[in-house]
Amino acid sequence: MKHYSAEFKADAVALYESRPEATIKQVATDLGVNAETLRNWVRAAGSSRPRGRRSAAPSSASVVPSALEAEVAALRRENAELKKEREILRKAARYFAAETGW
Repeated sequence: MKHYSAEFKADAVALYESRPEATIKQVATDLGVNAETLRNWVRAAGSSRPRGRRSAAPSSASVVPSALEAEVAALRRENAELKKEREILRKAARYFAAETGW
């Protein structure tokens, strides 16, 4: 089970609330989290977004810059995590190559 920081959770909820045209499932997929996990975070935050189907899509001019910043922050965190994972895999590959004499 993954543990997410409070900052990540808040950013995820803010991103969901800033994109009225998107569903929880779409936002969760973009962030790489389970849809039910995001739904629980939204409920816990007391989302101001109306329930039910999608709202009318806003114009591109009405996108809040903080939502874009939240998305960029989430992508940067994901990128950093992927870099760490890649480095771990490289170290493991070097270790096993040395063990097998490759």
